[in-house]
Amino acid sequence: MLRSLVAAELPFPGWDPVAFHLGPLPVRWYGLGYLAGFLIAGWVLDKLGRDGFVPLDKGAVSDLIGWLVGGVLVGGRLGYALIYDRRLLINPLALLQIWKGGLSFHGGLLGVVLFTGWFARRRGMTWRRLADALALAVPFGIFLVRCANFVNGELYGRLAPGLPWGVRFPTDPMARVLAPELSQSGSLRWHEVYERLVAGGAWPAIAAQIPLRHPSQLYEALLEGALIAVVLWALYLRRGRARDREGGLAALFLLLYALARFGVEFTRQPDAQLGLVLGPLSMGQVLSLVVAGGAALLYWWPRRRTDTFVPEPPAAPL
Repeated sequence: MLRSLVAAELPFPGWDPVAFHLGPLPVRWYGLGYLAGFLIAGWVLDKLGRDGFVPLDKGAVSDLIGWLVGGVLVGGRLGYALIYDRRLLINPLALLQIWKGGLSFHGGLLGVVLFTGWFARRRGMTWRRLADALALAVPFGIFLVRCANFVNGELYGRLAPGLPWGVRFPTDPMARVLAPELSQSGSLRWHEVYERLVAGGAWPAIAAQIPLRHPSQLYEALLEGALIAVVLWALYLRRGRARDREGGLAALFLLLYALARFGVEFTRQPDAQLGLVLGPLSMGQVLSLVVAGGAALLYWWPRRRTDTFVPEPPAAPL
């Protein structure tokens, strides 16, 4: 974009967080990331059902996606309120306004565990095998949502002077000091002001004073989304013990996510509401330690039936 900037940095794309409008309704990239993630998850779960890996037909997959949506939204929103903004708990109307942002991954994860646990019980299937299928399905959504975080200019990284792939965000506190109109526009409504600053030459004039930061959203997209998907699908296609042991893939997903998130948090700006909560650790790192403990529990907790899973043969084509 801005040619006057030093070449050794990653230009911020400057896309509008709103992808398009449906009449008066703004449709954001963030929401599209979730929508695409659920659609891909549905396709993956349908494939796993046809493969005989998990006992799900098309009707059950459609039902399950509804439970997943509920788990993510309810758990993610309540988790965000409990961890990051407890004022929402005494303002039910604000709590319901999820389109304004504010979903916790760890809260959403707990919501998915509870909602799918109930789904598995109703269907008479083992939750661990369902969790393995979900572990194969959800990394794609994580990748897309983290990319949307980058487009929004939110959840950016810590200061990284001289980083060859550092990014100057228009949502940076220094940008809002140098161009106060950016802060007056709101956290997700900066685009129009940013475009005016670029077109009028004001942004290139102040850009050098805005610090380079880690694009931590992209780190998370690559590590928590793309890398985990590659590892889990390689194990699934290999058809070894890691695939056949019920809960094995799900436990590995949780462990890999916890490790990736814990590491990336060292480059991610601590949440303004909380800062560092346990010595040098952020809340995201503390919660990731809990997730790692959950992975160990899922893997080693005694199984009621058998130590391995024998897949059902796929149904004959009609």
